[in-house]
Amino acid sequence: MPIYNKLVRDLIPDIIKKDSKTCVTYRLDDSQYITEVNKKMHEELVEYEETITPNDAVEELADLLELIHAAAKFHGVTVEELEAVRAEKAAKRGGFGERIFLVEVEDN
Repeated sequence: MPIYNKLVRDLIPDIIKKDSKTCVTYRLDDSQYITEVNKKMHEELVEYEETITPNDAVEELADLLELIHAAAKFHGVTVEELEAVRAEKAAKRGGFGERIFLVEVEDN
């Protein structure tokens, strides 16, 4: 039996059971949960960086977005509130659409 020891999506145990398999799970406490969310974000980011096709990239970005939603909820913020913070930062400092790469800043 493979050992996974990782955070999985909520319906994964049901999917495993529907496949006539059994699994062992438990619920994480707050400290364990945010640690595992962070680990999973890193895992999904690596998977995104390794994608080759646009479709695969979108799949991995969706996984990252789901984890961002989970982390926001953990920190007591709704997705709408998170989006408001993002929009405010974009209004003040811009986004990343112009692809600007800063090389250096010279003190005058």
